[in-house]
Amino acid sequence: MTSTIKVNNIQNQCGANIIKENSNTITLGASGDTIALASGASQTGFGRTGTVDWQTGSIKTSTFTAVNGEGYFCNTAGGTFTVNLPAGSAGAIVAISDYNESFSSTLKITIDPNGTDKIGGVNENAILTDPGQTAVFVFIDSTEGWVSTSNSTTRISGELAYITASVSGSGNTLATAPDCGNFKIATFTGPGNFVVCTASCASIAKVDSVIIAGGAGGGQDRGGAGGAGGYRETYTPAVSGPYTASPLALATSTPVSAQTYPIVVGAGGAGRSSGTAQGGSGGVSSGLGKTSAGGGGGGGSSPTAGAAGGSGGGGAGGPNGAGGAGNTPPVNPSQGNAGGGGYSAGSLDSGPGGGAGGAGGNAEPPAASKAGGVGVSTAITGGPVGYAGGGGGGSSGNPGPASPTFGGGSGGGSPATPPGVTGNGVANRGGGGGGSRGTSPVGANGGNGGSGVVIIRFRFQ
Repeated sequence: MTSTIKVNNIQNQCGANIIKENSNTITLGASGDTIALASGASQTGFGRTGTVDWQTGSIKTSTFTAVNGEGYFCNTAGGTFTVNLPAGSAGAIVAISDYNESFSSTLKITIDPNGTDKIGGVNENAILTDPGQTAVFVFIDSTEGWVSTSNSTTRISGELAYITASVSGSGNTLATAPDCGNFKIATFTGPGNFVVCTASCASIAKVDSVIIAGGAGGGQDRGGAGGAGGYRETYTPAVSGPYTASPLALATSTPVSAQTYPIVVGAGGAGRSSGTAQGGSGGVSSGLGKTSAGGGGGGGSSPTAGAAGGSGGGGAGGPNGAGGAGNTPPVNPSQGNAGGGGYSAGSLDSGPGGGAGGAGGNAEPPAASKAGGVGVSTAITGGPVGYAGGGGGGSSGNPGPASPTFGGGSGGGSPATPPGVTGNGVANRGGGGGGSRGTSPVGANGGNGGSGVVIIRFRFQ
């Protein structure tokens, strides 16, 4: 049995109309009321208000047909695809937005107007290529078809709090990286502080660094060359951008926080001027919780052995002049290599080359050069620079050549060079000093080691 109730007004207990019919106009609710559908209920026939329902549960990655009243987030990272618009009807509305800023000229979204319908008065596809772009299309009529009522090419994102920092200490610098303007490079040629002012986002509050100790001095009288300062580096592209790091780089960047980090830069060791003592070892460099050991001094006047260090010093000329151990104390990856052992054949005693970051010192017969060990190269400063080369050994014959590319000094020899003429390691490259040839003239010195350096690279914008 069906019952029919015929009324024009339905009121609440306070006498206010909650349903009112007047001349075919039906009003729901009284002033101040909120109209709500019951849970699980749906509405039809009320029309739209010029907005879309965003389909957040279905990110689009391939061609699909849009539905009137819906907005779609599209991800083209895996490849370009097409959005087919629905058949045009006045008031129809569709929106498209770049899900992850993947839109580009090669990873584009194509908007197909559907058959003979138009987009902006033209029966052709539209293309979205701007990263972060959002476009809203409303169908007007058959003349203009779909018209873009909103087109944003800028996506608003939360501001990442990159690192801000300063440096202190005489001669130390902070500059924008020449290879990428988003990074800063702090270079410490002497002691100072790396002061992190802000670093609030843990995922990006990291830095990469090169920490090189001072190279050692060379020995005297067919002396062994000084070893290079210990070499330690960290590098990950996500932290410092793409550049070529050395083969010794540890793929674990260093997290930092807002505080002051003391930086120590090791001095080069002094070359020996007389006697059997070893050349002076290089000074330790440290920062950011990491330490590099100074290079080991070269042996002086047979049969003194080279000293251990970041890289070991070469032994003095003679069969008992053993090379000093490298990577002392041990770290992983290794911070350096051993120096070469002494050589003797008749009157041709030769001091071998010092150890280096990339290779051990040489200890070949005197007919061959007593070259210092080869260092390593990194582009942390924006271009490749060589560091931590071993010094060249002193010799009665051919002296050991320098390794200037990596900062090592040359050895002294006779008759190829005047007795005692030796090379120093290059400042702030951590190279070892060359070994001296002999005792005449008085005071013939082994070369001094080159001072170390600390370089820190970080993103600031």
